[in-house]
Amino acid sequence: MTANHDNIEARPEQEEDDEISLLDLLQVVADNLRLLVLGPLAAGLLALGYSFTIAPTFTATTKIMIPQQQQGGAAAMLSSLGALGGLAGAASGLKNPGDQYVAFLKSRTVQDALVDRFKLLDLYEVKSREDARKGLEANILVTSGKDGLITIDASDKDPVFAAQLANGNVEELRNFLGRLALTEAQQRRVFFEKQLTNARDNLTKAEQALKASGVNTGALKASPGAAVEGLAKLKAGITAQEIKLASMRGYLTESAPDFKQAQTELAAMRGQMSFAEKAEPTQGGDSDYIARYREFKYHETLFDLFAKQYEMARVDESREGAAIQVVDVAIPPERKAKPKKATIAMTTTLASGFALLLFVFIRQALRGAAQTPETAEKLLRLRGAWGRAIGRK
Repeated sequence: MTANHDNIEARPEQEEDDEISLLDLLQVVADNLRLLVLGPLAAGLLALGYSFTIAPTFTATTKIMIPQQQQGGAAAMLSSLGALGGLAGAASGLKNPGDQYVAFLKSRTVQDALVDRFKLLDLYEVKSREDARKGLEANILVTSGKDGLITIDASDKDPVFAAQLANGNVEELRNFLGRLALTEAQQRRVFFEKQLTNARDNLTKAEQALKASGVNTGALKASPGAAVEGLAKLKAGITAQEIKLASMRGYLTESAPDFKQAQTELAAMRGQMSFAEKAEPTQGGDSDYIARYREFKYHETLFDLFAKQYEMARVDESREGAAIQVVDVAIPPERKAKPKKATIAMTTTLASGFALLLFVFIRQALRGAAQTPETAEKLLRLRGAWGRAIGRK
């Protein structure tokens, strides 16, 4: 009972000590009120005065809209052309086109183009292109919004140059995209352009070989125009089907129904080819002419097929419109973006006030601790160790 009674009496004393500690803190604040009020105000006024010496920076903004993928119509047109209809299947749309265009704007190629265009080595007073790119990154902010628009903010001390820099990003991005194939139609156009070039070269060689073989009476009697032409077209169809299967492996598994159907069609075409080759007439020396004629018709068929695909890809590409559409053209800003004098003054005032308050509490704590002999001795040893550390004896 006596111990419990002592604990009950100790609790009010402890609460009284806590209350006294809080009053002590308030007393410390009251004793240093002039320092805590005038100090932050002086620091804020100094920061405000310094902000007037900072050269103003202007920010110009331009907004662009990235191209939208149009794969539905292209896929429908390709399906009507038979053997090569699956070639564009691998050219899937971009999952995050906005982020990719932001990466293009931040690429070294685009940045180097801007460095050369605006002579940033001299403007930023640097010697290396890497430093110029760092300066460019510090002055340009590129963001992609959920609305599908990309915002380019360019900052500079000259408002006119800030607008030129923002618009220059768009122009250099267009030049960069002109060397790339991003959309489905662009990828198909590039692919068929290469195939068309190869087919044209092979067709020229086959035509020259056919002319060099000559035409004789026996070859005319063989009438290759009916028998060999069909065989050449069948061979060209097999080649096209093989190209289709190769492209389908990039986005389908071998167990997919479309892939199995394409394999079945290829096997059937190869069977027809084998049967036609066995039934092909060969008449001594005339076989050389027939073989060359068949080779010519094969390359001619491939050339016609690739030419149709190439023209259709160009039509699709033109329907997609401009790669980059500008929503807002950057104009010279009328108001400066920074420095924000009020923000600088308020931030400095609050930061200095907090620092002074912390300083006052620490100083009061050290003074209170120095009044205890044990603590005073510890402080004395701490001062001696600190003096030795900085070279004082």
